Amino acid sequence: MEKSMIAFCGLYCAECPNHKGIIADMARDLRKELRAVRYDQMADYLSTLSWFKDFENYEDAYKVLGDMVKLRCNKGCKDGGGNPSCKIRKCAQKKGFEGCWKCDEFKTCDKLKFLEHAHGTGHLKNLASLKKNGPEEFIKGKIYWYAK
Repeated sequence: MEKSMIAFCGLYCAECPNHKGIIADMARDLRKELRAVRYDQMADYLSTLSWFKDFENYEDAYKVLGDMVKLRCNKGCKDGGGNPSCKIRKCAQKKGFEGCWKCDEFKTCDKLKFLEHAHGTGHLKNLASLKKNGPEEFIKGKIYWYAK
């Protein structure tokens, strides 16, 4: 595990599904197979059957798969990966902090709140561990991607 993969917000970039690329690869491969077998035609037919009405949304599902492919991120946060206009990154860099764990206000910071939807309190648990133990010990211990 690499210290450089610890994001400013306390998440570990190497654990991110977008960084791992597994979902992006699977979505790409599924789209390719769907095209190869002309599944749009099958979906069109299936949507006419009462028990397969959801196939009316096939085109939307296909587009979502395309968006999943685009979510691939090859770099960690500190190497320019992720959202280039991330308020968390900008704030930590402006303050000269290695990460939010260096800030005494991280527990109540509004900039971190948007992460709760996807990560619960995982990022806050990571930040608390980073503050208490430092990055070297953090990467040896329990790292949260999501926590309640």
